[in-house]
This record gives sequence, structure tokens and C-alpha cells, in this order.
Amino acid sequence: MPAITLRNIMELIINPKYEGLRDFLLHIDEHFATGREIHRGRNVLRVVDTPDFPVNVKRYGIPALPNRFIYTFLRPSKGRRAYYNPLKLRERGIESPEPIAYVAERRFGLISTTYFVSRQCPYRRKFYEFGDADPEVSADIIRAFARFMARAHMEGILHRDLSPGNILFDQVNGTWRFSLVDTNRMHFGPVSVAQGCANFARLWGQKGFFEILAREYAAARQASPAFCREAIFTARERFWRRYARHHDVGYDLEF
Repeated sequence: MPAITLRNIMELIINPKYEGLRDFLLHIDEHFATGREIHRGRNVLRVVDTPDFPVNVKRYGIPALPNRFIYTFLRPSKGRRAYYNPLKLRERGIESPEPIAYVAERRFGLISTTYFVSRQCPYRRKFYEFGDADPEVSADIIRAFARFMARAHMEGILHRDLSPGNILFDQVNGTWRFSLVDTNRMHFGPVSVAQGCANFARLWGQKGFFEILAREYAAARQASPAFCREAIFTARERFWRRYARHHDVGYDLEF
């Protein structure tokens, strides 16, 4: 991959707080090559050391040709959305790792490789751990999460990929704290109770997990517990029956 230079950078957006990292960001491809890989799929996520602190750098794969045209002229790229969406969350009091920069490279006039750079989240636990866990043991966490998501929904925030790996959490000074990651797929606008309940469909957990979640979410949104339970369980079953036809399920799924 050719080095990114001032001539072939399509766009470099830096959080003003991190202007001191400009030189580092102009060579993000070189730094990324030496980073410690923590995830590889369609996109690659690595931890990279800056002169002052480690950062997370996500490199998005080069889009197919039609999407390169779309992301160049018609719609923000995934990396650009990944930069701006956490800013919107944080403005509304919903935790998400602080964005540092968005870097995009253009080739033959069209967007090519893009990078999203952010601070690291200090929370290390993910919601995968609730797959086969006894929900009563984690009831306090589930209730706190339900209130957190109710607040996000009432703030007009809907994470369209609310999977277990995209929720980081930990206990800080006796309080359960949550942070949403991988936020390039978001909806900003009114979120109904029904939409909010359907938002939990991808989460792992036994039936008791969702019983607790439904009751607390209903209370936080002043909605019917019976309605929330039915909406959550219906959306959950619909998603997982479809998913299980083509994929292995990573926990003991029950309906």
C-alpha cells in the first residue's frame, strides 16, 4: 500500500483537542502497520502507540467500486460516520470512546482506504459474558444497562448494531458504566418504545436476562411492562431464528 501523503489524502479531520497528533496522523498507514492487532474481519482494528498514549485505529476495507463512488460523492463513508457519530453521542451524555481523527485516502479520484482513530475505552467487559450466565447474579448490571439504553433512546439515539461486542462496561466507584462502540450505523431521531425494545434483539442472554431488561426498560420509559416484554421477546426470537439458519450461535440459545 503506498504511503499516505498530503497529495493523496482526500480528507483529514482532527479533533481540535488532538491537533498535536497531526504529523502522526499524516503517516497513519505506516503507524498502523506496526500496531497490535485486536480484530480482523472486513475491517481491521489495531492498537497503535502515539508519542503520548496508545490509540485504537480502525482501517476500513476498500469499498466495492459502486460504493467508492457513493462514498465519494453522495454519502459519508463508514470511517467518517465513525468519527462524527460518537461526538453526537457524547454531546447527549452517552458514553463512547473519544474520536481523535478521520483519515481518508483517494485513488483515481475515488475514496479508497479510510481510518478512524479514537481514544481507548477503559472498560474491558463485554456483553458476551451474559450468554449462558445466571441473570439473577448480574441483575444489577442488567437493570443499569436498561436505564442507560432508555436514556439513549429518549435522547434520540438508536445503535443499529447493538451486538454484545459493541457494548463495553465496568464498575466505576460503585456505579455500572457503559460505552457504545462501532457506532458508524446509527439513527438519530425519535425512538419509540417499540423501536427501543426491538433494539435489544441481537443481545446474548437467557430468558431471565430479558425478563429483567424488559421490566426495567419499561419502568424507565414509563411504558407497559407486558408490552415491552412481548416486543423484546418477539424481536429476539425473529432475529435469532433467522441468524441460526446460517451461523453457529455462540451460547445456549433458548426461546
